Order: sequence, then C-alpha cells, then structure tokens
Amino acid sequence: MQTTIRKPVKVSGIGLHTGCHVSVELKPAPVDSGIIFRRVDLQGFEIEAVRRHVSRVVLATTLMKRGVMLSTVEHILSALYGSGIDNIYADVDSLELPILDGSALTYVQMLDEAGIEEQNKERTYLRVIKEATLQDGDKWIRIQPYPAFRVSYRIDFVHPLIGSQAFDLQVNPDSYAREVSFARTFGFYSEVEQLLKKGLIRGGSPENAVVLTEDGILNDGLRAEDEFVRHKTLDLIGDLSLCGYPLLGHVTAEKAGHSLHTDIATLLARNTSITRKVKESELAPERNAAAM
Repeated sequence: MQTTIRKPVKVSGIGLHTGCHVSVELKPAPVDSGIIFRRVDLQGFEIEAVRRHVSRVVLATTLMKRGVMLSTVEHILSALYGSGIDNIYADVDSLELPILDGSALTYVQMLDEAGIEEQNKERTYLRVIKEATLQDGDKWIRIQPYPAFRVSYRIDFVHPLIGSQAFDLQVNPDSYAREVSFARTFGFYSEVEQLLKKGLIRGGSPENAVVLTEDGILNDGLRAEDEFVRHKTLDLIGDLSLCGYPLLGHVTAEKAGHSLHTDIATLLARNTSITRKVKESELAPERNAAAM
C-alpha cells in the first residue's frame, strides 16, 4: 500500500551552495500525490519531484518549474525513497534544501519521529523488463531486471583514503537506514577556492562534508572506511526517485554522477520497452510462487 507520514516534522540548517539559512517541514500528503516540494517563501509554489523538472546537475541535483528553482534535493529524496515514502509535502522557505550533516541521516530520523502511515490505495511499481546502459566515457550506468530494488556502485579516485571502492545493497527501509543514510558528501580542499569563485559551496565546511586534503581529511574521522561509495549510492537512490515510482530492478553504476543518475531516471520513466508499471496486487502471486 502507499504510504505517507503521520504528523509534520521540521528541521533547519544552511544550504551547501548558497550558505543561506533554510527550513524544511515535511507534511502528510494524500494518495497519488508523490513527492511535492512547496516554496512557502513564494506563496507555496509547487515543484513535483519528477525528472521533467531537473534543470542542473552540477555538484547537486536542481529542480526548476516555470523559472522557480530548488537545489540540492538529492539527499532528502534519497531518504524518502529509501524509507519507502510515496506521498509527502516538503515545505521549503528558500531555494536550496539544508545540507545538515552532509548525509540523509537527519531526514531518516525525522521520518522515524513522524511515523509512517499506510494509505488506502495500492502502490504502483516501475519494473525493469529489459537491460539498458548509458555511458559517458569511462562512466556508465546500467539497469537490469531484478525482483527487488538493488543498487551496485563502484568509484575510483586517486586518493589514499578512497582509491577503488565498491558497494552493493538490496534497498529496503531497514537496509537503507543502516547502511547508507549516514554517509556524508565529500569534496577536495584543493578545489575549494575554484568552487567558491563559481558561487558554489558557500555553506560548506567539515561540519557538513568530508573534506579531503592531499593525503587525509580535515574531519575527525570517517563513519565507514567506504563512506565515499556509500554516499554515491545515497545520491543515486535520490536521483532515481525522480522516475516517479518505486523501482524493481538492479541498477549498477561505475564512476557515475548526478548527470548519469538523472538520465537513467528519465530513461526509466519514458521508455516503455524497458520498464512496465505493475500494481502491488500483480506482484503478490509471483512472490507467493517464488516462496514455494
């Protein structure tokens, strides 16, 4: 069945790129609403979290509708998708979501505080029925049929703390909260000055990102040795949510980023030869047969 939250919850912080103070309040939404951002500083202007509103993917995923922008949406979308939330209003009073600690952990904790409520309508899934790959040089992302939602990611950076890292997860609310939600965004100290000149990361600090020096980090420590690839997985899950439906399929990514993430979300949503919408009730007989 579809889900929303039982009661409103709110958090405040700063935007990673704008450096501006921003608050976001999550509120219950009726069935078939999806994830809807509302710019309460602009008379509640609504921006649906779907791939047709993606406008920029430079260091963050930005949505835009009729000239109204909302940036750095991937972490909150990841928390909602990973936690199995179908319908919610996210009321935001600025043009960027708060970065908080650089992960999705606070949002998952908010959802736990709010409580998840089952709604009186069955869920529709987007099932991958045919393999497809998108590639950009040595970066690629692939989707394959699979009976659940599974994500595999591999990254490779020339840095002693990163190197080559791989991570694989069958995603459900428990595994997402335990294995992915805590992983923080990361960046390189050597690039800070250049990014600031471009008007980016004005709110960035070791309080909300893992900052890599030439051979270490400015932070006290990592939350996991492979926190970097776990965060890329977190981002991918958030960007995949823009396909508009819970996904049944295996997504494999190699050195990808927001651009390829959102491109595959578009492919999933638009190409009916690759995906098919299925009702929850259609899946029950298959799952019962598999269990026998």
